[in-house]
Amino acid sequence: MFEDLRDLYQEVIFDHNRNPRNFRVMDNADRKVDGFNPLCGDRLTLFLKMDGDKITDASFQGSGCAISTASVSLMTEIIKDKTEAEADALFKLFHEMTTGKEEHINLEAVGKLAVLAGVREYPARVKCATLAWHTLDAALKNETQAISTE
Repeated sequence: MFEDLRDLYQEVIFDHNRNPRNFRVMDNADRKVDGFNPLCGDRLTLFLKMDGDKITDASFQGSGCAISTASVSLMTEIIKDKTEAEADALFKLFHEMTTGKEEHINLEAVGKLAVLAGVREYPARVKCATLAWHTLDAALKNETQAISTE
């Protein structure tokens, strides 16, 4: 069973790295935040289109390692049509799942993001996976200052 999960993890990561979803500049974005991971060199700009407190569209531009790209690609798919509170709750769940502070995360609650749970076994990769999410957190707080994982 563990091998099946590892294979699924690799397949999803590779797919989202090779064919990132929502990889585009959003000209009419309501929120735009830059994120940088100096350890790995990952850079991204996250764009959000809002309707009140609801995220109606999300996209990104940038470059990074496979884990970083897959994480932001998955994130932009999942947060569309979520409220800011729902997206914030996902951020908190994802952070707990990837930092390994909570052993009993409800993986069903994070959906496809569960494939990134394995990064907690590789501390150097946690920042790659969480860069997009820390950038989202700043966007949800309507901060415009660039985010760094350092």
